[in-house]
Amino acid sequence: MNLPLGYRFAALHAGIRKNLELDLALMVSDPEAAAAGAFTRNVVKAAPVVLCERHLKQSKGRCRAIIVNAGNANCATPTMAKVARATASATAKAVGVPVNRVLVSSTGVIGEPLDEKLIIEVLPTLCGQLSQQHFPEAARAIMTTDTVPKTAWSVVEMPEGEVRIAGMAKGAGMIQPKMATMLSYIFTDAVIPADELRKMLKTVLGRTFNRISVDSDTSTNDTVLLLANGASGVAVTKANRERFESALGNVAESLAVAIARDGEGARKLLTIDVEGAVSERAAETIARAIANSPLVKTAIAGADPNWGRFLSSAGASGVEFEPSKVDIHVNGFLVCRCGCRADFDEPEVQKTMEADEIHLRFHIRGGGSGCARFWTCDMTEDYIRINAEYRT
Repeated sequence: MNLPLGYRFAALHAGIRKNLELDLALMVSDPEAAAAGAFTRNVVKAAPVVLCERHLKQSKGRCRAIIVNAGNANCATPTMAKVARATASATAKAVGVPVNRVLVSSTGVIGEPLDEKLIIEVLPTLCGQLSQQHFPEAARAIMTTDTVPKTAWSVVEMPEGEVRIAGMAKGAGMIQPKMATMLSYIFTDAVIPADELRKMLKTVLGRTFNRISVDSDTSTNDTVLLLANGASGVAVTKANRERFESALGNVAESLAVAIARDGEGARKLLTIDVEGAVSERAAETIARAIANSPLVKTAIAGADPNWGRFLSSAGASGVEFEPSKVDIHVNGFLVCRCGCRADFDEPEVQKTMEADEIHLRFHIRGGGSGCARFWTCDMTEDYIRINAEYRT
């Protein structure tokens, strides 16, 4: 992994989780970084989300450190704001930076008090472990019900030199990012002003993190942070912006798809392509409706080419289209032609759907230019078990 220059990471077990797994991560940029963030649209916001939004505004998009705990969402408790502030303040003191240059994230159970002393007391040890090599440990420390850490990286060759991008994410349940218990941190050593970074993040989010769903629930803690510390000395300019944004989009897409693939209890990844809609937004709305349908998700789990569920869920999306102009392909097989069953070999299609990756193409004839790609996963009995036992 060719990590961006100027960043260091550390992780340890602070006692927030009941087990002995890593549950606290610190991420530091040695040069002050430009920063952009996107956060949950849930009306119920965890205190770290509110604090991050405030600090980004106060600092005019600057950041030196990110502190993240797993095992407790620090949300919906009387002390949540105090805990977030105390965590930021102690981290700022430990790292030696202004408090509004510290961003805070939490993930885990909602409504349970978080003891900030668990974090504050181990900060000296955490700071002593800071190293570029501890990126993988930090990625593990932010996990909750994830089965694997999620990381991605890219190297971009510019005429002026090389820049690097690396990211980590967590999320497996409570995922429908409008912005989900989803956290993601993406770092680059390119030179990018904060206002440009915000524009890039908005563009990238629209086609990656905001196009995944596991269970259609939007969390209280969703956070995506993008940092650019300029340590490479290579600036992203108008001439090379497209190349950089493409690489950034690839990193974000890899992380987003990894979240959908690792959905709680999931065994299959479903990629949905909607084509021929009246607009991109309409295509995304149709794709999201298909992805969020429990009937679709259970059909995928059972390897059932029940194309009527795909058509029905699209029709309930609120987007107007002519059903008689719809063709549906599953893994390349035409299962619905002009809104009716096509002549296909059901056992053959079923066999392809037993694979761990399924592709659904929903095409509306008529020349509309709107298209969108969306990712989700199947829903199995394990999803119910995991969430029924989440606090016990």
